[in-house]
Amino acid sequence: MKVLVTGAKGLLGHDIVQFLESQGTEFYGLDRQMLDISDMDKTAEFIRNYLPSVVIHCAAFTNVDKAESHEAQCRLINVDATANIAKVCKEINAKLVYISTDYVFSGEEKIPYEVYSKTKPLSVYGQTKLDGEIEVLQNVEKHFIIRTSWSFGVNGNNFVSTMLKLSENQGKINVVADQIGSPTFTEDLAMLIVEMIKTEKYGVYHVTNEGFCSWAEFATEIFRQAGYSTTVNFIKSSEYPTIVKRPSYSNLSKATLDHAGFGRLPTWQDALGRYLNKIGIS
Repeated sequence: MKVLVTGAKGLLGHDIVQFLESQGTEFYGLDRQMLDISDMDKTAEFIRNYLPSVVIHCAAFTNVDKAESHEAQCRLINVDATANIAKVCKEINAKLVYISTDYVFSGEEKIPYEVYSKTKPLSVYGQTKLDGEIEVLQNVEKHFIIRTSWSFGVNGNNFVSTMLKLSENQGKINVVADQIGSPTFTEDLAMLIVEMIKTEKYGVYHVTNEGFCSWAEFATEIFRQAGYSTTVNFIKSSEYPTIVKRPSYSNLSKATLDHAGFGRLPTWQDALGRYLNKIGIS
């Protein structure tokens, strides 16, 4: 197996590269400095020359608020570049892993979203990630589309690191309590992705750590496990306005994961403890 990873220095890409390396798998990790995936010709040429058996496409425009004012750039990276990569994967008969998001859903439903549930993005970011999914579905048969949510990991800023940093100067922090979702430790997700690509169980999957919570509940558990005295003030989304409306409920059903015989990830509380231990806090 020969694997090409885009976005290799990002939150998830970093952990995938680390895990592939630990397994002795041949891989090449691409970042923005090495190759701009929005340069379609250069990207296609690179993939053809490297001839991977699998492409794990982590690179994306992920700034949700900025996407609203930079729609063309967001679409170029999340849709057009994805379509280009998918077409080349088909050409060279490579498997493609595409990382998507809970933002393809509106959050209006209050039951776990299945992979076939109606999509209804509330933002430019969510719409471009959904359009990227469509490009993958239409252009390459050997695909794994993985929707995940609330990612945290050792290589980059995330909600956990933000809460810990804020707690250095604040004894009490306001956190939204009416948005529900599932935190995902990128190290756990990376390990499952590497397991998936060894199979031919193609399709759309929802992958997060087990369980769900509000952002405020997540923050409370962060401080509890870290042993901090910081308290969390539970507030409504309306009290913390953002440029983009986020899904209020994005609990993702793992039914396809179960049907394919893949193991579920550990609970988000367990994952949080391991993350804190890794960064030397718990």
